[in-house]
Amino acid sequence: MVETTRKEADIFGFHSGDIIQEWLWDDDVDDTIREGIESVTGEDLVDEDYDSAVDGVILWWRDGDDEDALSDTIMDAVDVLNEGGPFWVLTPKPGRKGAASANTVENAAKTSGMNAATPQTLNADWNAIRLRAFGKGRER
Repeated sequence: MVETTRKEADIFGFHSGDIIQEWLWDDDVDDTIREGIESVTGEDLVDEDYDSAVDGVILWWRDGDDEDALSDTIMDAVDVLNEGGPFWVLTPKPGRKGAASANTVENAAKTSGMNAATPQTLNADWNAIRLRAFGKGRER
């Protein structure tokens, strides 16, 4: 289980010592994903009230929330993200309660000046979508 959790967390591109900010936590999030990230970084996740620079962001998004609110949240999160830091939107997989349309995330990302990558499967219940600022290519 720990090895699977670390493998899931490694997808994010976070490193030891990174400070990762978590947005829109609720009781439906997958704690194994959270624990995996903390295992990789060796740091506790910080919440959206943390106002210092962070090395990465995860944002839990569910259908039913307003697309404009997602855009606003993305912009707020980018304000404290170190340039080039990984930014991920986590959504319930299609067919799960709260599953969000990839178009919703893509449109909100564009409104926020970001590109949304193709969703990646994290586990049986959650997908992750990487966001990058317009004009940013693949990491080397």
